[in-house]
Amino acid sequence: MESLGEMLQQMKSPQFRQRSEQILNNLLNDPLIEELRSRHPEISEDQLTLNLSKLYQYVNDNRHCGACPGLDMCPNDFQGHFTRLTVETVTGRPQLYDRQVPCSKHLARERELEVKKRIHSFYVDERALQEGYDMVEIMSKDSMRSPAVAQVFRYINETRENGLSPHGLYLVGHFGTGKTFLMTYLLHELAKAGHSGVIVYMPEFVEDLKSMLQDSQKLKETVEIMKEADLLIFDDIGAENLNPWVRDHVMGAILNYRMNRKPTFYTSNYDLKALEKHLSFTSKDGEEAHKGQRLMDRIAPFVDVVAVNGTNKRGSRNK
Repeated sequence: MESLGEMLQQMKSPQFRQRSEQILNNLLNDPLIEELRSRHPEISEDQLTLNLSKLYQYVNDNRHCGACPGLDMCPNDFQGHFTRLTVETVTGRPQLYDRQVPCSKHLARERELEVKKRIHSFYVDERALQEGYDMVEIMSKDSMRSPAVAQVFRYINETRENGLSPHGLYLVGHFGTGKTFLMTYLLHELAKAGHSGVIVYMPEFVEDLKSMLQDSQKLKETVEIMKEADLLIFDDIGAENLNPWVRDHVMGAILNYRMNRKPTFYTSNYDLKALEKHLSFTSKDGEEAHKGQRLMDRIAPFVDVVAVNGTNKRGSRNK
């Protein structure tokens, strides 16, 4: 390791001074610094020389941003940020100040994280929540489902303009036509508008509820989350193995609370008539038509039915 004396000797050498002068000249002639000087002619060259490290950081950060390798590979000292220089007058003299500013990619990620915090999922494949399809991409996937897509987009736009309605959507169609992806798109878009949302995959949720019988606090918290969310989606309703307690005391309580308050959404392979028949039958008590009808009274009047046509895309990337 070099001693302090050796370092001081090097600083006195002609080579060191020449190198320093070269760095200074390169910086002062850099287009970014020239543009700064043209905007602030009150800044003297002596002041620029005194702030050499700020100028270097400013130029270096902007050079990195110009060839951005992506947020995760950001080479700047403060990842996702770049140096901004400003000139402010202090006690009658112009002073050069630097500060770290978040870049557009960093801000976009922060916004996306805030959106994800508003979305709670139970047993739904996380890939469905992270696809990030845009409008053009969704429309182009399958022309047969264009009417359904248009109706979902219309609902999103009306909610953005007018706020939440107690009326939701009931997406019905064959396996693999993209019902879940349309609903997660709706959830994501309205979360960006500030709304909280919950999506529940019904077959696994109903099975897990049985274990919650032993944990009343967890059950209470889960039901409260579903009651209070701005948007609630029951995904693949009709595919679950119902029991009377789930139907009457869990789903019934949630839907009874939400009707006339907040919108609830559904995806299903069953139309409303077939769903009512499904809800009327439990493995324990057999068919109880009046109980199925009672639950449907909390579903059918509060949804618009959307038929989702198209080909089965399960197992493919074309959702």
